[in-house]
Amino acid sequence: MNNLKIGVLGAGHLGKIHLKLLSETEGYELAGFYDPDAEQVKRAKSQFGVPAFDSVEALIDAVDVVDVVTPTLSHFDCAAKALRASKHVFIEKPVTNTLDEAEGLMKLAHEANVKVQIGHVERFNPAFLAAQPYINQPMFIESHRLAQFNPRGTDVPVVMDLMIHDLDIILSIVKSSVKRIQASGVPVVSETPDIANARIEFANGCVANITASRISLKNMRKTRLFQPDAYVAIDFLKKKTEVVRLDDESIVPNANDLFIELSDNRKRRINFEFPEIQETNAIQEELRSFRQCIEDNVQPAVTIQDGYNALQVAHQIVEKLHLNSDLLTSSI
Repeated sequence: MNNLKIGVLGAGHLGKIHLKLLSETEGYELAGFYDPDAEQVKRAKSQFGVPAFDSVEALIDAVDVVDVVTPTLSHFDCAAKALRASKHVFIEKPVTNTLDEAEGLMKLAHEANVKVQIGHVERFNPAFLAAQPYINQPMFIESHRLAQFNPRGTDVPVVMDLMIHDLDIILSIVKSSVKRIQASGVPVVSETPDIANARIEFANGCVANITASRISLKNMRKTRLFQPDAYVAIDFLKKKTEVVRLDDESIVPNANDLFIELSDNRKRRINFEFPEIQETNAIQEELRSFRQCIEDNVQPAVTIQDGYNALQVAHQIVEKLHLNSDLLTSSI
């Protein structure tokens, strides 16, 4: 298959990363970008030496694939224009601002018969990829995504800014419907919650406890999964994975092995494993994956439905936060 011509909508912080990586990714021909901000255009043209289009429509007409890296509020309009022109579309997370918009894009994508992938980049984090063979029906999940304060992104609740990464990961792991959601959060430096915790109960009995903060003193992106006979720890930030499993005592022991004695006098060996982590760039890998799904005519790794599911749970959490905030205000 020939190179796919791709254009980037949005040349902000993340847009520039996409421009850089696309210029280095085999299988794509970077046709250029569009951004309504003249200063952003000037900087991007100088940095990457690629053309700047005069409009969204002009860029869409010139490419096979549209990469939407604009603010969330404009995701629907940009993606809808591309889909109506029968172009393949990559959309940064969250998929859209509202669930109705996400449903609209699903309909347009079906009618256009093109591929659409959502940029939930942690799916391509090498630590998560290394952990996947060990994950088997976790029944308790604990996630912490803590970030130092950055004014960028504070126009939306921390749930939409940070927690949605972990919501997508957890929903991709737990093959069960959401039964109940509890949530609490506090606005500290902005007008929307800057720290939030959510407890999600699934129909199969799994419980996920998720914390996200953008006012922490240090950065952390960790998820721990507990399942029968195993514990899996994923450090998305440091790109490390640790697996602790119980083996039968019949396995030939080593001098440094640890054992646990069960109530029926059986012994199980505690086995520590550290899967090999591949050195990859997660954003570049998701863009490569999207090109491959177009070439192979298969479903994208992260579909619009996946994006919708994560957004739906995120909205339910935000609604719980608003409800709890209103109850607190009325009781004062």
